[in-house]
Amino acid sequence: MAKIIAVCMSEEKGTKKEAVVEGILEEDYGLVGDAHADCCTHRQVSLLAMESINKMRRLDFEVGPGDFAENLTTQGVELVSLPVGTKISIGKDVLLEVTQIGKECHSGCAIYQQIGKCIMPKEGIFARVFRGGFVKAEDQVRIEKNG
Repeated sequence: MAKIIAVCMSEEKGTKKEAVVEGILEEDYGLVGDAHADCCTHRQVSLLAMESINKMRRLDFEVGPGDFAENLTTQGVELVSLPVGTKISIGKDVLLEVTQIGKECHSGCAIYQQIGKCIMPKEGIFARVFRGGFVKAEDQVRIEKNG
């Protein structure tokens, strides 16, 4: 079963995010209280798979959820294989729509400065909040079938 491992936020852009017990994803805005939340962007929420973080751990980097500035750390779903437009259901209420796979990396981010490597550009995904609600660790993640 695919699930949320951590919900993470930060007050400033370009920094690692800290795990919180629970977050509120606001429709067409993002994670309330997070520096990246914005009504006017297609990158309202970022997601990264625990499987991607574990790749870095196998290279002897001490990293965990939030270290790559992702809002939601997942487990059990291959995020980078999801095409743009895919709907992701989380818990009882939340519905996200994938808007971007990966991103252009800027060398100024905290994780790049710390270890000289970042996986978000290739393995992170971004989404807009299609339907908001509460999100917390252990919430089930489901990929909605199109059509």
